[in-house]
Amino acid sequence: MAITSDLTQQHLEKIRAFYDAAPTEPNAIARHYRRQLAHYYNLLIPAGASVLEIGCGSGELLAQLHAGRKTGIDLSTAQIDAARGRLPDSEFHVQAGETLDLKGTFDCIIISDTLNLAADVQQLLENLHAVSHADTRLLFNYHSSLWRPFLTLGRWLGLKSGQPQSSWLNTGDAHNLCRLADWSPLLTQPRLLLPLPCLGLDRLVNRWLAPLLGWFCLTVFCVARPARPRAAQPRTVSVIIPARNEAGNIEAAVRRTPDMGAGTELIFVEGHSKDDTWAQIQRVAREFPDRKIKIMQQTGKGKGDAVRLGFAAATGDILMILDADLTMPPEELPKFYAVLASGHAEFANGVRLVYPMDEKAMQFLNLCANKTFGIIFTWLLGQPVKDTLCGTKVLSRAHYDQVAANRAYFGDFDPFGDFDLLFGAAKLNLKIADVPIRYKERTYGTTNIQRWSHGWLLLRMVLFAARKLKFV
Repeated sequence: MAITSDLTQQHLEKIRAFYDAAPTEPNAIARHYRRQLAHYYNLLIPAGASVLEIGCGSGELLAQLHAGRKTGIDLSTAQIDAARGRLPDSEFHVQAGETLDLKGTFDCIIISDTLNLAADVQQLLENLHAVSHADTRLLFNYHSSLWRPFLTLGRWLGLKSGQPQSSWLNTGDAHNLCRLADWSPLLTQPRLLLPLPCLGLDRLVNRWLAPLLGWFCLTVFCVARPARPRAAQPRTVSVIIPARNEAGNIEAAVRRTPDMGAGTELIFVEGHSKDDTWAQIQRVAREFPDRKIKIMQQTGKGKGDAVRLGFAAATGDILMILDADLTMPPEELPKFYAVLASGHAEFANGVRLVYPMDEKAMQFLNLCANKTFGIIFTWLLGQPVKDTLCGTKVLSRAHYDQVAANRAYFGDFDPFGDFDLLFGAAKLNLKIADVPIRYKERTYGTTNIQRWSHGWLLLRMVLFAARKLKFV
């Protein structure tokens, strides 16, 4: 149990006394607000996750979450008694976050509209590491300071329940306190432009206008991950190499791809080539017995199908995609391995737009399109993504399995494979890191990209993703 100062204890006692005397059943406006919060939290929480809520009150929010295991703590005995009545199959404890003392770990920890009431936010956040694992996500929301006069007016009019004296944290405060407590902020999302029930108009406004008018939203949602370093254990690697009409690059891919971690396997997936790519793949599998090589042919079409086939056959802890045109030099792959093995990020995305590239590596219109899509996707995903179209994407097998399990949310829409992984990683709140690489000119064959038809398809995918990630 954490040791707290006398000042902290005095503040906690005031909070406890206030909520012991407060109603355990919210009014209609508060219930509507909680339903709205639950909607957005359910978009952030993976199905079946174990959830701990700090300051759970009477358990009304927790009851609406789609979680596998639910645990709540609150200072108030009266509120916890009401929560146990509402959720008899869940676990509740009379505790404060500043004095947290629980066993086990949780996939998600929620602090909803409670951070401003904390006696010591930094201590509370530090204590959460004791109930966290490497993939735990801290989710919290707080009111925007812009709404302070409106909320005060709402209390005077009886539309909002009263509360004890509290802080007014802004986003800079919240991020700073997270970093001081070894939590790394991943995502910040303003939500709820119209929090009051208004004959369905609130749903339309909050879905379609709030993402565009974030400054004016009532509440801000933040997602953070543990930032404390962890020991890097050697991990096995699978490099998936989709290959269509790439006969001249197959042997070079084997020779130039380095061994990484605790062992590296190469998985070639041939995709209906018109040259002798398949024959070359068969040859290198015979002639390089010292390399662990798997080979297979697609029955479906497209790079996305090839990537999924290769990932399904992979045995490595870390999964990598290497385009067989080798414009992304295989020698750069250890950079991606280091990002994941060290825990700096959970998804490594190649970036061709930082270092100078070969003169003929990318046409000017393609360069403009790549920069444009990078700006759009940074806004969509809520994390910096400079180059969405680089073919090299790297993530762990465990996280890929989670992406695949949640694929129904987006559907089978991506023939390239890149966006299926990016959108899936964003949906799971994985930390995405851009890894700059030196983009080289193709030395064999011609590109399989069709600029105009594929560009139109990418625009359609952007609109689709916006409806699933932003306008929800």
